[in-house]
Amino acid sequence: MSTLLAASGNGKALWYLTRGTGAVALLLLTAGVVLGVMTSTRWRAKRVPRFVVSGLHRNITLLAVAFVVVHVVTTVVDKFAPIGYQDAVLPFLSPYRPIWLGLGAVAFDLLLALIATSLLRARVGLRTWRAVHWLAYASWPIALVHTLGTGSDARAGWLDALSIVCTISVVLAVLWRATGVGARRLRIGSAFAAFAAPLAILIWATAGGPLASGWAARAGTPKSLLASFRVPASGAAAVGAASKTTPAPQLPTGSFASSFRGRITQASGGAGLVVVSIDGVASGGFRGRVHVALRGEPLGGGGVQMIDSSVGLLPQGATAWTPGRVTGLEGQRIFADVETSSGRRVHVELDLRISQSGSVAGSIRGGGSGPPA
Repeated sequence: MSTLLAASGNGKALWYLTRGTGAVALLLLTAGVVLGVMTSTRWRAKRVPRFVVSGLHRNITLLAVAFVVVHVVTTVVDKFAPIGYQDAVLPFLSPYRPIWLGLGAVAFDLLLALIATSLLRARVGLRTWRAVHWLAYASWPIALVHTLGTGSDARAGWLDALSIVCTISVVLAVLWRATGVGARRLRIGSAFAAFAAPLAILIWATAGGPLASGWAARAGTPKSLLASFRVPASGAAAVGAASKTTPAPQLPTGSFASSFRGRITQASGGAGLVVVSIDGVASGGFRGRVHVALRGEPLGGGGVQMIDSSVGLLPQGATAWTPGRVTGLEGQRIFADVETSSGRRVHVELDLRISQSGSVAGSIRGGGSGPPA
């Protein structure tokens, strides 16, 4: 167990990188669609040549594809969900949310087809290139549905705001295009799609989609990943429940330092993952029980690459745990934030010595309390 904590939380870094690159890719794809609509009408600013707008449209689309590639790679490397590289281009075959992940593959394939035909425009002909180009515009609503249906942030305010801004931008661009020159049927169809597509996505998302409860199960998440992150009853079960119904535990109001002794155990976490739990007693500036649980991918030599975490402090004589989460790992040091029922956040550092027999000794320090992040 001596290398148990050496992974330094890379699982969460990959998770954040996956989410971030996906959001940026959606923004870039939105910008590419808006610029594409503008170039289709031969629009240009008075002081900006038209070839500059066209070049910007092309480069932004290429940049969006680059971010999608990073998005795919980090998702696969993360290994939290059973997603492979083939799922990026072969839709609807993944065991993880197959429909919604498959839509992402469809959007990616459309972008690849757009780039390929653009590079071979002289050979495929203008008509073929134009047909693929217009079809590629469908990648934007498909990508939006993929983002909402597959990701873990569909009910997060920042993603809702991002989706609304992207939708409004595309709708305004399409409506502006519909008022310009061109075939009457095309203009009417564009105007209809500008209203119908966002409305259909909104109805789906709220009526039973990702904005409604229970979406994870309905979306096709494997049962092994649906189980809540659980640790022994002395830890997370008490952390989540008791603190809502009993008086808040009395943690030291200032900085504190305590010695720590306990045990470390390891159990299966489902889907090839493990749960490592550290339980013990602190004495000194803080007296009480301490619980830490790390869930992640097992590494060679007994380590774990953290994906989820749970932390709890139970002051002596208290009946409610103070819950928290791990914010960083460094060798055999654990950094965590715990939050009291009054909304105060306390930074905690555990400096541990783990023996081969599973016993744990060390120190626990706390302080730097403040409002929640």
